[in-house]
Amino acid sequence: MSNANTIINTIKSGTIHPIYFLMGEEAYFIDTISSYIENNILSEEEKGFNQVVLYGRDVTVDEIVSNAKRYPMMAERQVVIVKEAQDLSRTIENLVSYAENPQPTTVLVFCYKYKKLDARKKLAKTIKNTGVLFESKKLYDNQVPDWIKGVLATKGYTITPKAAQMLVEFLGNDLGKVNNEIQKLQLILPDGKQITPQDIEENIGISKDFNNFELQNAIGARDIKKAYAIVQYFAQNPKNHPIVMTVSLLYSFFSKLLTYHSLSNKANASKALGVNPYFIKDYQLAASNYPMKKVSAIITAVKEADLKSKGVGASNMPQGDILKELLVTIFK
Repeated sequence: MSNANTIINTIKSGTIHPIYFLMGEEAYFIDTISSYIENNILSEEEKGFNQVVLYGRDVTVDEIVSNAKRYPMMAERQVVIVKEAQDLSRTIENLVSYAENPQPTTVLVFCYKYKKLDARKKLAKTIKNTGVLFESKKLYDNQVPDWIKGVLATKGYTITPKAAQMLVEFLGNDLGKVNNEIQKLQLILPDGKQITPQDIEENIGISKDFNNFELQNAIGARDIKKAYAIVQYFAQNPKNHPIVMTVSLLYSFFSKLLTYHSLSNKANASKALGVNPYFIKDYQLAASNYPMKKVSAIITAVKEADLKSKGVGASNMPQGDILKELLVTIFK
């Protein structure tokens, strides 16, 4: 997000480039930059004659260039935004000649989602010289809580580590979905509030007691009763708690626990595991309950549970039974 913020701050400072080619897997950052350009480069009076939005599936590169070469009317510049530009992937290299000599009074924006230009080809190299080539990369799951914290901080809110982790566990690293839920919370909760697990449960519908994060903690603490209660809840609500998410989280947890066991200097555990320092105590507790040899066996069992969930070696076995069987292995 720092790169996206840098681009926006550069525009705010008055430095505006003739081409912005926004590409990559994370649509959220692409939308953030393009929306800022769409809403802020021109005044409302200027937009009527000088701002056009095109869609990749409806236009050719030549038609885009034709629009970009127009002169602005009663304004310093015009803005041309090409959304869903990835639909032009087969012909996008035809943009090279324009990119070499772009119209200085045009701001041409490409939203090239889920794909990226070939860095070895001429277009990417040319845009780097004459405009802005931005690659929007997916955040890893362990980076999303800090991103949530940062987004909320700009709005005057704070959030507890557990509440942020609940959002990630429920929504994954789809920043668009996460941001939508954050915006809902901002509409409901008073300004400056610290967002808690209770707020997440009441306003988003994620149970603060029955979720993958709590299951992980129960297993780490060897709280057998709580772990089985959560798995039973999952079994009764399989659509809201797909086993693939549970197995993935447990695999990640025990893999990190194996790494924790191997660290000679536990003071660097947070960085080595890629987790918030707040959660290191959970790994300390789990390490005391599960020696390294046991952790290795559990990881094997988690992999087997994943295969069973996909019908390998356990055709039509209910998801709840697979998880209960996995708990038996973990706790024995």
